Amino acid sequence: MKKILAALAVSLMGLTGTAYAGNYPERPILMMVSYGAGGATDFQARIVTMTAGNEDALGMPIAIINKPGAGGRVGWNWFSGEADKDGYTLAAYNVPHFIAQSIKGGVDYSTDSFEPIANWGADPAVFIVGKDSEFNSMADVVAFAKANPGKLTFSGAGLFVGHHIAALQIEQAAGVKMAYIPTKGGGAAAMKAVIAGDVLGGVNNLSDAFRAAAAGNIKILGIADLERSTFLPDVPTMKEQGLDVDNASVNFRGIMVPKGTPQDVIDKLAATVPEMFKNKRVAKRMKAGGSPMHIMTRDEVKAMWAARQATLEELLKGL
Repeated sequence: MKKILAALAVSLMGLTGTAYAGNYPERPILMMVSYGAGGATDFQARIVTMTAGNEDALGMPIAIINKPGAGGRVGWNWFSGEADKDGYTLAAYNVPHFIAQSIKGGVDYSTDSFEPIANWGADPAVFIVGKDSEFNSMADVVAFAKANPGKLTFSGAGLFVGHHIAALQIEQAAGVKMAYIPTKGGGAAAMKAVIAGDVLGGVNNLSDAFRAAAAGNIKILGIADLERSTFLPDVPTMKEQGLDVDNASVNFRGIMVPKGTPQDVIDKLAATVPEMFKNKRVAKRMKAGGSPMHIMTRDEVKAMWAARQATLEELLKGL
């Protein structure tokens, strides 16, 4: 009799799982952003999820919650260890950020801690200075850094995020030592430090810099990517200015769930979210904000994560 009851319990559990996935989602969803409100990740996350409640999307809204701190570590540590694994708590990922942090150690997560759903954007790092700065090119920056070792202060969103990786590459390529200052609050705080004159320069996201430059608050001197951006066609790449800096710091952004989330829920999200990103309203808002889109499916993100893991292991070993 006990065996019959046990078998019946297992059978009912299977039926419950199937019904759950079939009705998912039945209530609003939360999405955690590991950076402060107003920065590029937060700004873009709110845009790409704004149509989630539509019938042709998830049919339920997605609400953003911010857990900033330590370059993303606070949020991702919480997400990997404490977030519910039921599909109702998602997170925005930033690559190379969380992968580089896991390689350097001191965190509770790695690519094995999460399941990617889809990628929405690819945002290059740029070097910026205040609107009244005497620097007008990367050559000016390098010349000052060589004449004043360790005295060129510049901000970024944290340690071993895309900003920091670009900074390390610039220092290595130019053969100089600068003073990188990670800020609390992500890209928005790093941008404020440049605008306020608290630092001589900064590395930030193209999307944040695009909006700040349009407002007349900063100058953008170079892009850490292989090609110029269509958003900033007059700004040369680092390579064009003689610095051997590639695209390793380009910030890929997307959505993930914790490892252990039911596979049928993952499948539902993986089939729906990329189509949600393709909404015309989303594309229009992203373009207006200077936010480059780069939509990738779950399988494409898996491949990207693996490739970035290999690239960053080699790069960080050298730096």
